[in-house]
Amino acid sequence: MNDAHLVDLGLIEYRQALAVQHALVERRLAGEIPDTLLLLEHPHVVTLGRRGTMADVLDSSLPVVEVERGGEATYHGPGQLVGYPIVALADRLEVKKYVHDLEEVLIRTSRAFGVAADRDPRQSGVWVGGKKLGSIGVAVRRNVTYHGFAHNVNTDLSYFAKIRPCGFDGSVMTSMERELGHPVSLGDFRKACATEFASVFGLRLESVPPGSVLPIPAT
Repeated sequence: MNDAHLVDLGLIEYRQALAVQHALVERRLAGEIPDTLLLLEHPHVVTLGRRGTMADVLDSSLPVVEVERGGEATYHGPGQLVGYPIVALADRLEVKKYVHDLEEVLIRTSRAFGVAADRDPRQSGVWVGGKKLGSIGVAVRRNVTYHGFAHNVNTDLSYFAKIRPCGFDGSVMTSMERELGHPVSLGDFRKACATEFASVFGLRLESVPPGSVLPIPAT
């Protein structure tokens, strides 16, 4: 079991978190840090992956950032747990298994809170009753991963109506809160998610403050 870092960045602007990821990928490639899991929330933002276009954005009032992850359009906002693992893969061919393992982390965590989440064999992500609960979109640079997952805990789902999330109508999205009929402690969900991540990936996570990993660039 390898040691790894867990960093809680709290609520952080998307571009700032992206800069942190890019810097950590470089440090991971240089062997300066172990595998690292960033957990955080973003203020309201739409991101477009490599297959996304502005045609997927139905409301121009939200900020839009084009990024290098896989996938199309998605929304990030308060109440959504976002995870960016900076993980060194043994081989680029492991990417498919890596995505499968990220799904497994979210499935186990959701089930621990009483939501019967599962996969849909036709597409990536985490689903329940035909609704999408969590999204996966990753990028890999020289076998080191970045970007990751976004899981709707207490997310305001009305924002998904402003885009075509992953090519779907916004009504396909759901949240832990909607499925359970009551809010879920994001702190508890974050803690459980970190535990499941460590279990699935065979890591020993050590919580470290953001400043001990990297000074966070100013926005």
